[in-house]
Amino acid sequence: MEATGTLAGRRALVTGGASGIGRACVERLAAAGAAVVVLDRDGDAAKEVAATVDGTAIAADLTDLDGIDSLDLDVDVLVNNAGLQHVAPLHEFPVDRFSLILRLMLEAPFRLVRGALPHMYGRGWGRIVNVSSIHGLRASAYKSAYVTAKHGLEGLSKVIALEGAPHGVTSNCVNPAYVRTPLVEGQIADQARAHGLSEDEVVEQVMLAPAAVKRLIEPEEVAEAVAYLCSPVAASITGSSLVMDGGWSAH
Repeated sequence: MEATGTLAGRRALVTGGASGIGRACVERLAAAGAAVVVLDRDGDAAKEVAATVDGTAIAADLTDLDGIDSLDLDVDVLVNNAGLQHVAPLHEFPVDRFSLILRLMLEAPFRLVRGALPHMYGRGWGRIVNVSSIHGLRASAYKSAYVTAKHGLEGLSKVIALEGAPHGVTSNCVNPAYVRTPLVEGQIADQARAHGLSEDEVVEQVMLAPAAVKRLIEPEEVAEAVAYLCSPVAASITGSSLVMDGGWSAH
């Protein structure tokens, strides 16, 4: 059966695609007609998700930067989503963990984009969506590596936008506040220890305190924003950050 939709005939790659925001993006882009490649370090989980959308799976550890260069990056849509978090005061932050987070969340997207752009340029069309965060625009205590990586990703995305525009390639960030994902659920316990609060207090007093909308964002909401940025009506949106922070940055 021939695929239909705004991304029919397009091939999309989603990193960290086996769970959370990544999985929601896989499902949404497939619904738009794309043939989706699910990349995740958990190969079995990637295969499971890929099977649900008749896609393909790649097991890869994106902290192995040289390994990225051997991946098949002949895609039309690239969603840089893979990430991790570590919560600790700066003076106690493990130096190797800081480097690992920057490698996964900034250097790996650079390598992926570097490999995908020649294919996009050759077709005169491409969509790069970087799943950033409100922490790409605002800082929070105890998250030095994550905030640094996301701020860097914002800058990288803008450079891609400037270089890609003559070739029909757009590059944008999506910036959610706290999303209901395994990554955030893991943070709750870490934040509780760092702040000396209960887990319920962390959600209320730390995570949701800056936001006007007092709830966690659902992964499907982020996936809708990603799909929008890949759609024909978003062709003039590039170098932008689509903020989904429940009013956090309105202060």
